[in-house]
Amino acid sequence: MENGGEEEGGGGDDYTRDGSVDLRGNPARRSKRGGWTACTFIVVYELFERMAYYGVASNLVMYLTERLHQGTVEAANNVTNWSGTVFLTPLLGAFVADAYLGRYWTFVAGSAVYLMGMLLLTLAVSVPALKPPPCDAGAGATCPRASALQLGVYFGGLYTIALGHGGTKPNISTIGADQFDDFHPAERLRKLSFFNWWMFTVFTGILFSTTVLVYLQDSVSWSWGYGVPTLALAASVAVFLAGTPLYRHKLPQGSPITRMGRVVAAAVWKCRVAVPGDLGELHEVEPEYYTSRKRFRVDATSSMRFLNKAAVKAEDAPGWALCTVTQVEETKQIAKLVPLLATMFVPCALMAQVGTLFVRQGVTLDRRLGRGASFQVPPASLGAFVTLTMLACVAVYDRALVPAARRRTKNPRGITLLQRIGAGLLLQVVTMAATAAVESRRLSFARSHAAAAGGGRPLPLTIFVLLPQFMLMGAADAFLVVGQIEFFYDQAPESMKSLGTAMSLTAYGVGSMLSSAVLSLVERVTAGRGAPWVANDLNASRLDCYYAFLAVLAAANLAAFVVLSCRYSYRAESTEAIAVTARVHSEPAAPVAE
Repeated sequence: MENGGEEEGGGGDDYTRDGSVDLRGNPARRSKRGGWTACTFIVVYELFERMAYYGVASNLVMYLTERLHQGTVEAANNVTNWSGTVFLTPLLGAFVADAYLGRYWTFVAGSAVYLMGMLLLTLAVSVPALKPPPCDAGAGATCPRASALQLGVYFGGLYTIALGHGGTKPNISTIGADQFDDFHPAERLRKLSFFNWWMFTVFTGILFSTTVLVYLQDSVSWSWGYGVPTLALAASVAVFLAGTPLYRHKLPQGSPITRMGRVVAAAVWKCRVAVPGDLGELHEVEPEYYTSRKRFRVDATSSMRFLNKAAVKAEDAPGWALCTVTQVEETKQIAKLVPLLATMFVPCALMAQVGTLFVRQGVTLDRRLGRGASFQVPPASLGAFVTLTMLACVAVYDRALVPAARRRTKNPRGITLLQRIGAGLLLQVVTMAATAAVESRRLSFARSHAAAAGGGRPLPLTIFVLLPQFMLMGAADAFLVVGQIEFFYDQAPESMKSLGTAMSLTAYGVGSMLSSAVLSLVERVTAGRGAPWVANDLNASRLDCYYAFLAVLAAANLAAFVVLSCRYSYRAESTEAIAVTARVHSEPAAPVAE
């Protein structure tokens, strides 16, 4: 059984070097805890949890429009507003984990809240009194609006899920990464592929949701469609808890947000104090302090020189206003990530189209697998092609492209993380341009077949004409999604890993909110001119213009990203650690206990 160690005995080398402990606070032994053995439980949890989450998220726009009778723009904005909240709450979860409870207990508490939200949501779609009646049949059908109680219960369940997600999402991938010792070269090497295979597992769960669960919701009942993911979530929590004896844990080291706030406040307090020419005169504790705590000490740099004032020794300054060089440099590392984080908002807004407008496009088309076929493809199931393409691209990337690129660049990752993200951004520009072209074709077909599409009937055009935009988005995700989460985790200081993960998730939250804001603004402006780009009747809209606008926005964002990434320098200890890994990779590996 592989636990990532080299010795099975009780020698000193059997203990991890990164300060990880067991749940009782005792030093963790490599032969007993962590490694891929522990990660198996964590990865299985993520598989079932993603199945549960996307069992709700992937078809949410259909429930809002078909069962709660909301309009296209209102439903799309409700989806992206909820999705934005889902990915913003991890900031709170990361704060609680780092400052108070630790990652494990924050995760367990979040899971309980998450499960409560899923149960409430299942009740909302199952109890007749909590659902609005269906639309009246016939021409000119009227659809009764949902009552305040019905909306309250349904959206109450959704936002309870969002709160629970805040406790689970920033911590589960970090708990997985914690199972590998950064001070042990062989384990660090294994960790390099962790995020690729982690995301592979994530998208496998999504694949099940966008096929089986979406079919249950559209063709069987929403009670079954929500009940199954609720059971999946309960099973995933049970699997995670079963692996508790095998996990390595990191002790809470205080809130990084508080530490960064203290650095900024100290620099402002001493704004008139001069920074010495010799940075060695700045305040720092002895190296033994960091060695005993299994932490990295960071040397002073001249970048963001103003923040160095926080480490200047001033006689008249209060005690809280004196920070160490390491605290200052860690704050700089996070600050350096903020501009690049801002360039992730637009890409995440583009991803939000897959679960909203892409799905609504599918509703207007012929969903039969062939002429005369009775089976109809649920519109949200086309999201499975995003997943399949992404899975194929990740496998090819990890097994073919990385080894080939590694031989040329000598970088153990093949290409840098920012290069990987940049490739994803470029593919997104291509995706939105192709989507605009496909939608233009669909609208031309709708105009030439106006009679056939009357009365809300689907166009006699197969839904599979939308495949290019779904598959291109999947290819972009293979580069962008994995690269993004790994970049912000890798580049965050060692004591702020949860915050780094939360930052990558925050991009999805802000991106979803941005999608709502842009859609609302475009709808308001174009409707005021008498020709709305997005309306309830997509055949009378100009959705192709909206997609073209998003393609231009993506191109401008890509240009900004290229400028910022060219100026970015990777943090020193990350570069050194990768260099160690490169040497391990190029030398014969020592035997590992299996």
